[in-house]
Amino acid sequence: MPVFNTVVASQDTEHPRIARLRLNRPDKLNAINSSMPSDIRNAVAWAEALDEVHVIVLEGEGRAFCAGYDLDEYAEGVDPENRTGDHPCRQEKTPWDPMVDYAAMKRNTEDFMALWRCTKPTIAKVQGYAVAGGSDIALCCDLLIMADDARIGYMPTRVWGCPTTAMWTYRLGAMRAKQLMFTGDTISGAQAAEWGLASQSVPASELDAATLALATRIAGVPRGHLMMHKLVVNQVWLSMGLEQTQMFATVFDGITRHNPEGLWFRRQAQVGGFKEAVHWRDSGRPIPEGDEARALIAELEKRLQAGA
Repeated sequence: MPVFNTVVASQDTEHPRIARLRLNRPDKLNAINSSMPSDIRNAVAWAEALDEVHVIVLEGEGRAFCAGYDLDEYAEGVDPENRTGDHPCRQEKTPWDPMVDYAAMKRNTEDFMALWRCTKPTIAKVQGYAVAGGSDIALCCDLLIMADDARIGYMPTRVWGCPTTAMWTYRLGAMRAKQLMFTGDTISGAQAAEWGLASQSVPASELDAATLALATRIAGVPRGHLMMHKLVVNQVWLSMGLEQTQMFATVFDGITRHNPEGLWFRRQAQVGGFKEAVHWRDSGRPIPEGDEARALIAELEKRLQAGA
């Protein structure tokens, strides 16, 4: 079996037509670090190359599917793995180069989209949380099965983020996508199934069995048929402009992290820790903007310099 830093890849021992890809940073709720996007893409490529495999299940080790980007690394600027990569959230440069930012974030988006482009059906099995960047990963899969009490959403739409895969509108339609993007709210697995975002929602104790039942049902279909059906459905979204939408979303993601509001959030995280910054963001308390944000940035930067 292949070895990756953050993903465990294997064939199901009892059902070899099913490949299992498991996000494996349970101590961080499988938060996305430098390695995970490319690990996902390479693990998908491994599973796609196996003729015996008909369907791919993506799951998370431990209590969550994926809690988004690792804010210890990306918001506070602390790199726990001592990496020196070029991710724009890690290296802050002045003046900001939006095209450098775009190239880095688009690379992550394309890595996640390997789940969508893969010619074999992909199923996300979601327990706990699939939030922020973790929801991007889940929504790139063809199907979602969620625990009733799991949560999915993109809280950073309130500040410091735009979902680069742009999948919410394609999965939910404009009105419900706008509701989640405007509020940054999360919804439960039960509500996701009611809205048609999840294929199915079940009690957490039944999640493994329900996912296996769907995967084995799909796995009985010839690979060629599965490929043709997936290509037909994907082509509809491509014709609707998915790739162009993702381009805008990825550019806008960079803007949200470098406009006054985004810089305020980052400075707040650097000074008070990301938990404090996230609590402010998600509480419904007004987020500083414009001149107010600029004034707070100056104050926070003085505090950072004083503590240096």
